[in-house]
Amino acid sequence: MNIFVNGFSKKNKLQKIDWIINNHFQSNKKAKKILFDYLNDDLSIQNLHDEFIENAISNFYLPFAVAPNFLINGKYYTIPMAIEESSVVAAASKAAKFWANLGGFKTKILGVEKVGQIHFFYNGSFRKLESFFKKIRKSLIIDLKPITSNMEKRGGGISSLELIDMNKKINHYYQIFVKFDTVDSMGANFINSCLEKITEIFKFYVEEKKFLNDDNEKIDFIMSILSNYTPNCVARASVSCKVEDLEKNNELKNTKFVESFINAVKISKVDPFRAVTHNKGIMNGIDSVVIATGNDFRSVEASIHAYASRKGSYSGLSNAYIVDDSFYFDLTIPISIGTVGGLTKLHPLVNWAHNLLGYPNARELMQITAAAGLAQNFAAIKSLVTTGIQKGHMKMHLINILNQLGAGRKQKNEAIEHFKTKIVTYKKREGISK
Repeated sequence: MNIFVNGFSKKNKLQKIDWIINNHFQSNKKAKKILFDYLNDDLSIQNLHDEFIENAISNFYLPFAVAPNFLINGKYYTIPMAIEESSVVAAASKAAKFWANLGGFKTKILGVEKVGQIHFFYNGSFRKLESFFKKIRKSLIIDLKPITSNMEKRGGGISSLELIDMNKKINHYYQIFVKFDTVDSMGANFINSCLEKITEIFKFYVEEKKFLNDDNEKIDFIMSILSNYTPNCVARASVSCKVEDLEKNNELKNTKFVESFINAVKISKVDPFRAVTHNKGIMNGIDSVVIATGNDFRSVEASIHAYASRKGSYSGLSNAYIVDDSFYFDLTIPISIGTVGGLTKLHPLVNWAHNLLGYPNARELMQITAAAGLAQNFAAIKSLVTTGIQKGHMKMHLINILNQLGAGRKQKNEAIEHFKTKIVTYKKREGISK
């Protein structure tokens, strides 16, 4: 069947759905019903969702949950989390409650610098280019004022604008490397607008000042774009307590918990296979908060994983150690997120999530998110070095298994009771009414 289509984006939603169902689902009514089941009955909300992206045909829901009892810098938070993995919210909540009794999470911002780059090729003398750039640098910044003035009023703007020689990487390759502070916005649109304007102004000065006075000289601008790697836009979260206080916990006493925990973190530092899974656990906490607050989890993921490789090999992001009979566990992550712009006011649940947190500024949200990542990491390692990860994970996953089997409420209650003292498996269902 030929299913190539012209003008799909110009069809209305019903026409798009009909085309998809007729051409990909053999006119299956059940397939069509699924799409309609997930549309919002409130047309104003549905129309808003439809305008977020192109070719919207329905909504894709993630469970929206909260994790209470996060004591961060002396203040309690109930943290919004949007994620489909069954054990994540339970683990975060348990870790938050655990550390609330031991002083809670301490967090701080280590930097808020973001980066944009203008990539271009020039086949002439670097000294000539460098001299020209120095002469026009101040003019570039002044000519940007129509774009940067509002950001500057809020305390942000451009903090640095430099020419970088990249010839050692690629012949004739250069960058204009720009550093920004975007205050409470993630800042992608602001940064990209600035970069494109800088490119336009730079080209103007090249022409006006007749920089290319040799027929063989040429400048070729390739692209102007922000970098999602933000190694200087960084938040740190930590927990600490006396070793004896940690091991007084009923679940942990009479174990080598602290020693095993620290060794588990050490392993993540030297083995990339373990490090990826270690960091994935951290991202369970981080991504769920980033999604719930309407931020770009893909850029956060990319930046954090690049940061995990900054020393030449991929390694675990958290640290655990003992100093003077006290246990310390901390996490430092690059995280560029915002509390204004984007979906923060447009998406009703995103706005609700910010309200739940007390409408934090970007710095506060960075710290909250880092604490969620650390809590998730603590919960995962704690399980790994004590009971094993599957005991808790499969208990949470049990409902998913029962739903797949079409269990009723009575059967679910029996199964939950049955598996309180048994390992959950898909096949092991003896003792449960069929």
